[in-house]
Amino acid sequence: MQVFQQMESAVRSYSRNFPIVFQRARGSYLFDQQDKPYLDFLAGAGSLNYGHNNPLLKKALLDYIEADGVAHGLDMHTGAKQEFLEVLRDVILQPRDLDYRVQFTGPTGTNAVEAAMKIARKVKGREKIIAFTNGFHGVSLGAVAATGNEHHRNGAGVSLGNIERMPFCGYHGRDTDTIKMMDKLLSDPSSGVDLPAAVIVEVVQGEGGLNVAGDSWLQGLQKLCRKHDILLIVDDIQAGCGRTGSFFSFESSGIKPDIVTLSKSLSGFGLPFSIVLLNPALDVWKPGEHNGTFRGNNHAFVTATAALKAYWSDDRFQQDIKHKAEIITRSLQAIVDANKPLARMVRGRGFMQGIECSSGEVADSISQHAFERGMIIETAGNQGQVVKCFCPLTISEEDLLKGLNILGRSFKAALQEYPSLKTA
Repeated sequence: MQVFQQMESAVRSYSRNFPIVFQRARGSYLFDQQDKPYLDFLAGAGSLNYGHNNPLLKKALLDYIEADGVAHGLDMHTGAKQEFLEVLRDVILQPRDLDYRVQFTGPTGTNAVEAAMKIARKVKGREKIIAFTNGFHGVSLGAVAATGNEHHRNGAGVSLGNIERMPFCGYHGRDTDTIKMMDKLLSDPSSGVDLPAAVIVEVVQGEGGLNVAGDSWLQGLQKLCRKHDILLIVDDIQAGCGRTGSFFSFESSGIKPDIVTLSKSLSGFGLPFSIVLLNPALDVWKPGEHNGTFRGNNHAFVTATAALKAYWSDDRFQQDIKHKAEIITRSLQAIVDANKPLARMVRGRGFMQGIECSSGEVADSISQHAFERGMIIETAGNQGQVVKCFCPLTISEEDLLKGLNILGRSFKAALQEYPSLKTA
């Protein structure tokens, strides 16, 4: 452990909450150097929707490596990229009546966000982007400007501009129509709000506390964008690839964003991989105008293709997600009912749910109690007050119930630490 403290930067975060050395991983479990199992309800912050070392994806990757398949290809044509594009078109886009060009960006989610905002500004000839309260879009300079969290913004070291901040769905309570508020500001030439190039939004705000944009709100947002000639960007980096129940988080609303960013579980295996999906009319890039050395991660193409074929060729996987998501909702609600006022309410959707606690301190305590009981689970929210369940979508029902039981016991243990809350 000393080598990490001596040599690794102080910027590290997750490792501070889980101070052990992990040696291997499989399915829904991480194992330490003594081979002690930990049930993983973090799943790479949504990067491991199909679990650790998924055998179907691992075989596809090992076969490709054994055959000396191209590993690094810049943006050159490769067979692995060809198959990925064909499967993405046939399995994901066409069945959903979506027509997008695919831009391969650098391998991180924040790189996809940077590219999305850059092309929006290029197309519209405007500098401003509307982002929402409690949104998280990455920590590179352009993306962190759109991120709401003060902690992350403070790390920039320079002023962060060209962003207009607007209230997310429900930010002012259920009785306030934030779309109407935005429309008023954009329609009034004396509001001081410049017409933006685009709006960027998460359908479910993961880091922001599992805040959900309702279908009617999203429909209103799309209508607003059309009215004012603004592009609509959906950041699906964390909420996409099945995390909310459907492949794209926005499917239930019926909207069709102009631009979509995908990363995290896109590769299916935890390999770095990001893309931007663009309305073809917006693809006005000049060759090499936005590039990156590692935008041709062919190993990620291989595992992404295998994941799409294995899990999205029919609706069986989606139905399984729905079934297990209902178990999560019921179990979390039972925990809330049994632990008020320490536990306040269930938040989120699909496999992107959690419990809002009375404070960030309480949420941290619950996370540590869970860790002591053999489970990895993290917190989110503007005060870190939401304990969030981010287990793999492929988790067995047995392990899912096991994890939810650990979470319930962790709430009970935390309640003993805060006895005043019992009568608060």
